[in-house]
Amino acid sequence: MAGGQAGQGTGDEECYRDDGLLDRLAAELPEGRAGLSRIWAVLPRARLVGGVVRDLIAGRVVSDLDLATPEAPDRVIAALAGAGIKVVPTGLAHGTVTAVIAGRPYEITTLRRDERTDGRHAVVAWTDDWREDAARRDFTINAMSCGCDGVVHDYFGGRADVRTGHVRFVGDAATRIHEDALRILRFFRFHARYGRGEPDGAAMAAIAALADGLARLSVERVWSELRRILAGPALMETLALMERSGVLARLLPEGTDRPALDRLLATGAPADAILRLGVLAPGDAGGLAARLRLSRAEAVALSSVRAAPVPDPAADDDARRRLLADEPAEILVRRSWVGQAARLGRPSADWDELRQDLTARPRPVFPLAGRDLLAAGIPPGPRVGQALAELRAWWMAGGCRARRQACLARLGEGAADRTAGPAPG
Repeated sequence: MAGGQAGQGTGDEECYRDDGLLDRLAAELPEGRAGLSRIWAVLPRARLVGGVVRDLIAGRVVSDLDLATPEAPDRVIAALAGAGIKVVPTGLAHGTVTAVIAGRPYEITTLRRDERTDGRHAVVAWTDDWREDAARRDFTINAMSCGCDGVVHDYFGGRADVRTGHVRFVGDAATRIHEDALRILRFFRFHARYGRGEPDGAAMAAIAALADGLARLSVERVWSELRRILAGPALMETLALMERSGVLARLLPEGTDRPALDRLLATGAPADAILRLGVLAPGDAGGLAARLRLSRAEAVALSSVRAAPVPDPAADDDARRRLLADEPAEILVRRSWVGQAARLGRPSADWDELRQDLTARPRPVFPLAGRDLLAAGIPPGPRVGQALAELRAWWMAGGCRARRQACLARLGEGAADRTAGPAPG
């Protein structure tokens, strides 16, 4: 049972047994619970840590099963390998190895303490002190651990904060942010998912004072967090908090159009980070993609969000085929949400039917290539490309229905026209 009542940041450990917690895990992830039993058989002092404990207490779906242990990484590797468990040294510099059991990964990290931090990276050393390891975590709700005996160790009042929807830093908020400025964005992401009501005042004050620290972070880390925020819940409320603290302007100095994003969300559009970014940040898509160092696929998708043409529910069968001939369905669907937001700003069965139809249709493919024109006798050179473009335009005008033989016949008609010369005067 509880070994003491956790105070608000006092560091008093609340230690209580919760057999139902591991029972819930076994019911939700039976194969995961079986894998944990194998790990605990050789590493009995290891504990589940972070998100899995938080989500089990919150009654949310569990995905990752991360553990921590006082054993050093080399001893962890030896123990797992000795038990016939596949082990991959995924992050030895940070004390992390990954056990793989029945295809499921289990990250196991040696307890750590920070030796030195600079706002971006930390130099760590191993420790066997569980509270010391918990103290270096970002938020109280992420600082809990649970052993194989079902005992939950809560050093900073995380359970109470989960239940009340209070997202707050472990200890002093400014200290945590000085250690890693990315925690600014993590705060907004976690508040969106687990917070209720007004955000923690100490956290918001520290964020507003230290928001300049975001400039020292790698763009890749910033985009990784921003993408999760954009795809997450309570987005409009979160963006308002980010604007209030001065963070949003630092991330998107080009400007934002939050009303347009609000209209997009009102349509029921999916939680697509690129779609939402394209509507929120209406400036130069190419410049934004370069600054955030988006992947090539992400950059293409962002540029396509606001491009033309925008699919219209009134488009007939041929028009829809022409759209698909020029753009993949995924791009057209994204663009349709933008059109629906601009024209309606609410759900619509007609727009839903359009997207379903575009997704279900096979994409029309022009049946000829340059080699077909060469085989038909058109000499190599610019004329091949010109004739191919003319032929494709004819194919598009007909609703992209003409098959290969019809296109070849049309090519032959064109060749006859070209060789006939002008009519006699």
